[in-house]
Amino acid sequence: MQISYNWLKNYLNIDMETSKVSEILTAIGLEVGGIEEVQSIKGGLEGLVIGEVLSCEKHPNADKLSKTTVSIGKDEPLPIVCGAPNVAAGQKVVVATVGTVLYDGDESFTIKKGKIRGEVSLGMICAEDEIGLGSSHDGIMVLPQDVAAGTLAKDYFNIETDTVIEIDLTPNRADGASHYGVARDLAAYLKANGEDVKLTLPSVENFSVHNQDFTIDVTVENQEACPRYAGVTISGVEVKDSPEWLKNKLTSIGLSSINNVVDITNYVLHELGQPLHAFDGDKIKGNKIIVKTLPEKRKFTTLDDVERELSDQDLMICNAEEGMCIAGVFGGAESGVQTTTTKIFLESAYFNPVFVRKTAKRHALNTDASFRFERGIDPNMTVFALKRAALLIQELAGGNISSDIVDLYPNPIKNFEVSVSWKNIDRLIGKKLGTEKIKSIVAALDMKITHESEEGMLLSIPPYRVDVQREVDVIEDILRIYGYNNIEIPNEVHSTLVYSNKPDDHQVKNIIANQLVAQGFNEIMCNSLTKPSFYEKQERYPEKNVVALFNPLSNDLSGMRQSLVMGGLESIVHNINRKNSDLKIFEFGNCYYLNPTGEKGTLEKYNEEHHLGIFLSGKMIAANWNAQEREVSFADMRAVVDQVMRRLNIPESMLDEKEVSNDIFTEGITISTKNKIHLVDYGIVSPELGKNFALKNTVYFAEFNWNNLLKVAGKQSLIYKEIPKYPEVSRDLALLVDKKITFGQIKEIAQKTEKKLTKKHFSI
Repeated sequence: MQISYNWLKNYLNIDMETSKVSEILTAIGLEVGGIEEVQSIKGGLEGLVIGEVLSCEKHPNADKLSKTTVSIGKDEPLPIVCGAPNVAAGQKVVVATVGTVLYDGDESFTIKKGKIRGEVSLGMICAEDEIGLGSSHDGIMVLPQDVAAGTLAKDYFNIETDTVIEIDLTPNRADGASHYGVARDLAAYLKANGEDVKLTLPSVENFSVHNQDFTIDVTVENQEACPRYAGVTISGVEVKDSPEWLKNKLTSIGLSSINNVVDITNYVLHELGQPLHAFDGDKIKGNKIIVKTLPEKRKFTTLDDVERELSDQDLMICNAEEGMCIAGVFGGAESGVQTTTTKIFLESAYFNPVFVRKTAKRHALNTDASFRFERGIDPNMTVFALKRAALLIQELAGGNISSDIVDLYPNPIKNFEVSVSWKNIDRLIGKKLGTEKIKSIVAALDMKITHESEEGMLLSIPPYRVDVQREVDVIEDILRIYGYNNIEIPNEVHSTLVYSNKPDDHQVKNIIANQLVAQGFNEIMCNSLTKPSFYEKQERYPEKNVVALFNPLSNDLSGMRQSLVMGGLESIVHNINRKNSDLKIFEFGNCYYLNPTGEKGTLEKYNEEHHLGIFLSGKMIAANWNAQEREVSFADMRAVVDQVMRRLNIPESMLDEKEVSNDIFTEGITISTKNKIHLVDYGIVSPELGKNFALKNTVYFAEFNWNNLLKVAGKQSLIYKEIPKYPEVSRDLALLVDKKITFGQIKEIAQKTEKKLTKKHFSI
């Protein structure tokens, strides 16, 4: 966001170096990304002077050139060859002297001493487009006769030099998205630090209604999306170019001038942070404004002449027959102000941030208005900004206020009430500021103390501070205004050494990851956001347990994953479609669950777990000169699971295996501890689940509850024993058993029968 320092000083009586202002802004949370000196005309007209043409005669060697002598207020006049058809003796003109740099967009060239067709030329008489003062190239600029020769062009044309401060505005600081907002925050810091500064809003006292010649009936059908809507009409306006001061203000922050009415709406937006929109009054059919949504897939052409397909969730500003503007985002091609416009309806509103953000993302539109609306503007600035813009339009475009202000605000947004204790302020800041200092900072931040006691105070916080709604937010605000650098580093460190045998999560994760990589696995990282439709008709992970997003980027990314299986299967299909079907992959990631029966508005409704997912598909061994190829089997997945368990030193004696019974697996095993701590499920992924991804290959999948694994692993200790004197002996037993008998049952019987001699896992 660009902030003009000259513009900033309209609201704050300061006179300090911009480097100091930059330092303060960064310290209070409005981080400055850069400072740049700018001029209303590139180059600042340096080297250009006003001259008087003393003589003008035809060039002896060129029919279309003239040979002139020009006085620039010095002893000797300059000989200049000029190609303009309108040059004549006695004119006052703009002269670029030798060494002057002229700009044409990003290109530049330097005026040099030279000869043109044999005649010496020591400068150039300029047209307005050659020095950035206009677009005409019909001939040279001819100035009034009362201008003295030798006057510097930059003084005559009042070239304004400014410093632009680039602020890297964070999403939570919507209050700083305007010149007045930045001035307000800067004033809070200066006041809290003893500076005598005065913050001033532009006056709107002269606003008055002249007649009732043009009234518009306004209706808001969707009050959730539009809590406040205000407007006023102005008749008899003349749409034309903006004055230089307004053009300069907009140019300094990188905006182009369009016309006086549109420029005023942009000016007020960057001045006060309140987006406005001006409608051509003759385009408002039925003299009605209706704020509502339109049917799904309705076509609408925006200002950029792009026809867009609307959603039934897009809030629209409509007339009696059709949509005119996408509310808070972008205007329509047909209803905007034109050079023929003589009466306007000026809109100022507060739109719901969630509605605006969804619409802006849906149509891939990012405008200055949507940037502010979706972060939360000041609902109390709506009418003030409307009056401010209306007065400027009267001043620069003429006309009369032709209706009362319409202000539909059925449910006013209240101030936030936050209780803050003195004790917590001191504790979190790490320094006792004193109650008087704290109260002075709070007052400077526009927060009102509604109740005060020995324990703390109750604050009323204006709604434009959307990021200050908790006690800790208030304390952070106090600290940033007091100054982080003013908190002294203590000479002592008070700390308690605590020993824990709990394994370090990151370290253990790396151990297991390295082990899997050494076995030929590749790590993947999938999106935590997923399609809720994946969980339709699921029993193990039902759709009702999906944590839904309030503001999703798309329908395909509108929920949080409950399992790593969905993302892994997507990755497998992606690889198979690219002729890579022999896969060993794993992923560490969080999974999220909603408890529909949990108390509304509490964290008890939500649960988050860290999981490890392992996938096998295709060939376990590729064909080579000394081995036959072999497909992945259930035993391969079991071996991987066992290796993870052994690496974490989790003994088999504490584990309980059962056949898994859910719709993720056609065949599978679930392993828990004897005291019912679930550790892992693994098996063959159900073909029904695979159909959701058009997957035909057999996939083996294991999902560990990593949190539980660490709990169990943390309780184990390694016991070293003497190396056995005798080598181990293996026995290969072939058993004929009933199909109902599971491997877990056989292993359990074997271990119970001979605990001392049975050392390792069996294989089938």
